[in-house]
Amino acid sequence: MSGPKKELGQHWLTDRFMLGEIADSANITSSDTVLEIGPGLGTLTSELLRRAKDVIAVEFDPDLAKKLPGQFPGTSLTVLNEDILSFDLGTLPAEYVVVANVPYYITSKIVKKLMTASNKPRTAVLLVQKEVAERIAAGPGEMSILSIAAQVYAEAHLGIEVPKEFFTPPPKVDSQVIVLQSRDVPLVTVAEDKQFFRLVKAGFSAKRKKLRSSLSGGLGIAKSEVEDLLKLAGISPDARAEDLAITDWLRLMEHVD
Repeated sequence: MSGPKKELGQHWLTDRFMLGEIADSANITSSDTVLEIGPGLGTLTSELLRRAKDVIAVEFDPDLAKKLPGQFPGTSLTVLNEDILSFDLGTLPAEYVVVANVPYYITSKIVKKLMTASNKPRTAVLLVQKEVAERIAAGPGEMSILSIAAQVYAEAHLGIEVPKEFFTPPPKVDSQVIVLQSRDVPLVTVAEDKQFFRLVKAGFSAKRKKLRSSLSGGLGIAKSEVEDLLKLAGISPDARAEDLAITDWLRLMEHVD
């Protein structure tokens, strides 16, 4: 067995029950193409091959990418030694599915890439740090830029938890599956995207402050003007950015130049 490389955030999961539950979370059919990110030793890959028509595994580690095909001779597995962050998702068939045990340090970048791609996956099932999964699936009161960015493009819900003891070597924290099901129509149009996230980032620019202050500083306008805009949108100036639902931000955007 290859030793995990710390610099690549590699932690092996070999428990068959956990791996089966993760694969089942994607609702894979026998006609699906599955993109697996970071297949590692191929333990999850074997579960995906049982369920899918084709599995395309993108592995950054050249040693692992070289060994993996030999473990599954005669199957519909394609292994690509590439960086997922530069991989062309447009080469995949429409309605593909993503399943991955994601290195913690690039979770946000992977979520952004998948959710903003012109060829989005139908479903993305990602095993990530438990705290990050909870942040992505959060509702009003606990929202963040990450949760908003994901939920604009997908419906998010939590899946199975995987305690750190199930990994080799054990990471410092527990993991959890986040399931992202792409929306047929994103909540923000392509034309609105830049303005919407400019507004959201301004609101979160001083997270502990109330919106009248954070938006004033983030947008460079007077607090009195911010209060007027919030009033027009039906939002309390005493609210904080984390309290707002995506629909609140959309209403506010209508009144911001």
